[in-house]
Amino acid sequence: MAIFTDPIREHADFGPGDAEWLHLLVGDWQMVADLAFADLALWFPHPDHGYVALAHVRPSTTHTVFHGDFVGEPIRSDLQPLVDKAWNSRSIERSSETNWSSDMALRVEAVPMVRNGRTLAVVTTHMDLSSSRMPSRLELTYRQCAYDLLRMGTLGLWPDFASPTGSRRGAPRVGDGLIRLDAEGIVQYASPNGVSAFRRLGDGESLEGRSLAEVTASLLKDRRMVDETLPLVVTGRMPWRSEIESRGVSLSLRAIPLRDEQQRFGALVLCRDVSELRRREMELVTKDATIREIHHRVKNNLQTVAALLRMQSRRMVSDEAKQGLEQAMRRVATIALVHETLSQGLTQSVDFDELIGRQFRLSAEVASPSQQVRTERSGLFGELPSDFATPLALVINELVTNAVEHGLEGRTGTVWLLADRSEGDDGEELTVTIADDGVGLPDTPHVEGLGLQIVRTLVTSELGGTIQWQPREGGGTAVQIRLSLAAK
Repeated sequence: MAIFTDPIREHADFGPGDAEWLHLLVGDWQMVADLAFADLALWFPHPDHGYVALAHVRPSTTHTVFHGDFVGEPIRSDLQPLVDKAWNSRSIERSSETNWSSDMALRVEAVPMVRNGRTLAVVTTHMDLSSSRMPSRLELTYRQCAYDLLRMGTLGLWPDFASPTGSRRGAPRVGDGLIRLDAEGIVQYASPNGVSAFRRLGDGESLEGRSLAEVTASLLKDRRMVDETLPLVVTGRMPWRSEIESRGVSLSLRAIPLRDEQQRFGALVLCRDVSELRRREMELVTKDATIREIHHRVKNNLQTVAALLRMQSRRMVSDEAKQGLEQAMRRVATIALVHETLSQGLTQSVDFDELIGRQFRLSAEVASPSQQVRTERSGLFGELPSDFATPLALVINELVTNAVEHGLEGRTGTVWLLADRSEGDDGEELTVTIADDGVGLPDTPHVEGLGLQIVRTLVTSELGGTIQWQPREGGGTAVQIRLSLAAK
């Protein structure tokens, strides 16, 4: 979750890593709120308001105490003495009397977050005591785990910079399953969801009193495929994540070592059944691989068609028929080049600069076998949607060919390709200009050939853009295409 950082930037006197440590705390304290069955608030000194709330998290294991958002607001006057006491003593302080908020009786604790001998902030826990039922063993164990973690915060031992936090896909949460280990890796307590997770892996016995490492090892069928971090996770020695798979079930594990001033005295292991997530990921990988293979085969087929057209054109006696087949061959080859690019990636966009760089030079060379034509590019197309690639590449191919054959008319000259992406009234726009220094536009209207008809159809129907021919300053012709990228 986000942390309110303005007070830190304005008033904090932090050492190296202190601000990052607090961000790491806020990134992982949902776990503590769930274990403590309490709301947590993070307080930081403010010269005008005593303390200001940097962040607030609500538990997912019980109802919240605070329904309104108070992040960025000053501390209440009745809470400030307790926070002051914790800040100065650098130890956990509990309110001497029960606080009442609306119709709830609250127990409030203030926990200083101390790093390198300096208090950086204070966490307050707010737990509802209005429920009259006797707490279960699960609740008592969870609350003890929360206390142990917060106690480590007062010693600067938690959060650990080596511990991965955040919303990584499949990351275990408290409600998914919790196992508490002693220093030797023996299970002291396993929540019902934790027991169920290991039973789905194939373990039919009670976990308590057994070594979690030995239980895990007995479930592995192929130890050659085991993640090397798994032994350190299931023994609780390192704050890492790992995964185990057995009988088609995938279990994500996360360990949080519990330490005091002298030694590691236990660990928490969170576990989550991620079988369905992994199955869906495999389906996506399979689909992506299939799509990539389809693009590859289409490219091969189009190259075969282009080769057949080339062979057929060599047998033609008529120059007009031969030229028509060669033009068709170039168009097919352009489409094949786009599919080759699509077959090399799994994204929905294409690096069009890389694609058109080769195509631009090739189009000019094929259209001018007996004349010297220079090509120059400027500007960047950037990433374009894949459904943009084929029609735009065909349009550029046709216009470059037209510029060489009809603009330069067998003379030495230059063809330019310019791209410009900019923000327009309706979103991002792309302007493409193909220019030459040839003979320029004819004085009288002329009948468009097949190539220009293809260009107009693709620009207006496929790309939803506009196209305009105009004289180029300095001589020659410039064709400008304007396309809106917002709809894509």
